[in-house]
Amino acid sequence: MYAYFKGILVQKTPGHIVIETSGIGYNIYFPEGRMDYLPPVGDETVVYTYTSLTQDALSLYGFPTSDELELFKLLITVSGVGPKAGMALLSVLSPEQVGTAIISGDAKTLSKAKGVSSKTAERLIVDLKNKIDPGKFISGGITVPDPDDAAMDSGAAQDTCDALMAIGYSKREAMQAVSKALQAEGAEADSDVLIKAALKYMKQP
Repeated sequence: MYAYFKGILVQKTPGHIVIETSGIGYNIYFPEGRMDYLPPVGDETVVYTYTSLTQDALSLYGFPTSDELELFKLLITVSGVGPKAGMALLSVLSPEQVGTAIISGDAKTLSKAKGVSSKTAERLIVDLKNKIDPGKFISGGITVPDPDDAAMDSGAAQDTCDALMAIGYSKREAMQAVSKALQAEGAEADSDVLIKAALKYMKQP
C-alpha cells in the first residue's frame, strides 16, 4: 500500500518511530538495531515501509533502506514468520547477519530473535538458502571502507552527509558514500565536488 514515507521524524523510541508528512503522523515499527541510521528528531528522512493489514489493525513496518525492506518481505514468506517475527530478526541481527546465518545454516543465531523457535529457524534456512542475494546480505559480500575520522569531521564532509540524508539516504549510506568520495577526491575537496562523487556510489532511492 505504502512504498515509503518521506517526512519529518517527530518521535524515535526503541522499536517505534513517528513520521509526519502532509500534516499526518504515522506510527511505524522500526528495527531497534537500526535506530542509528535515522537522523535526529526534527529532521527529514525517508523510511521504506511494508503495510500489514489484518482483521484487527493496519500496521506499518519501516526500514532505512529498500534492500532491508526486500529482505523483510522475503523473511515473511516463510510459514510461521509473520511481520512481528521478521521485525524481531532485523532488530537483534543486522541484515548481513541474517543473510549469513541463513546461507551458512546457522539456526542458533536466527533463533536469538523473539518469536523465532529453532524449528522456525530451520524452516528459514531451508526455504531461503537459495533466495538470499550474497551481494546484498552476506557478510563480506561488499567491502566498504571505514570513514576516516579526521576527514569525516571536515565541514565539507558533514555538509555532504547532510545533503545526502536530506534527499532520502540513511546516515550509514551517506557516510559510506562520503568516505569513498573523500578517498577519490582527497580530504581538501569541497562539498560540491564531494556530493557529485558520492552520488556515483549511491543507489537512487
